[in-house]
Amino acid sequence: MTKVTPMRTVLRVPVAADEAVFTALALRSRALHAPWTSAPSTPEAFAAYLAQLESPSNQSFLICLPGPAVRDGVGEQIAGAVHLSQMVMGNFRSAYLGYYVFAGYERRGVMRSGLQQAVRHAFAHLKLHRLEANIQPGNTASIALVRACGFTQEGFSPRYLKINGRWCDHERWAIVAG
Repeated sequence: MTKVTPMRTVLRVPVAADEAVFTALALRSRALHAPWTSAPSTPEAFAAYLAQLESPSNQSFLICLPGPAVRDGVGEQIAGAVHLSQMVMGNFRSAYLGYYVFAGYERRGVMRSGLQQAVRHAFAHLKLHRLEANIQPGNTASIALVRACGFTQEGFSPRYLKINGRWCDHERWAIVAG
């Protein structure tokens, strides 16, 4: 088995100016994401995605590779996204975690690097205690990713979440602050 050297990534908040690049990447990645998730792939879906970030209980970050973008020659390359949603503070201090990599960046260590940064941000800056990722059992790449980032499986939830119009079973994976 070939060892993947993690890539250097940076996280940044998505902005309206990212719409064209982001939606093009989402369209190009539909086969990679199916049937697990679907990234915003239209201007309307991207606007709704940004609108969700206006709530203090949601944060999202683009996982970017520094340097010139492959297509337009400016800025960084957007390689994926990570989302913290339904953050609850007080005694619970928890959030749900969602993420996806864009086609062409999978299996290169990009998501592992980005997810590790997001976990550090959640625990160190947001002062969360727990992050939970719910993953469909057949999504072996995603399960391997969270396992490599220190998450542990806590359980199984039948018909937990509706994805692309159908109720799907999920495994519950979580990590708590050290």
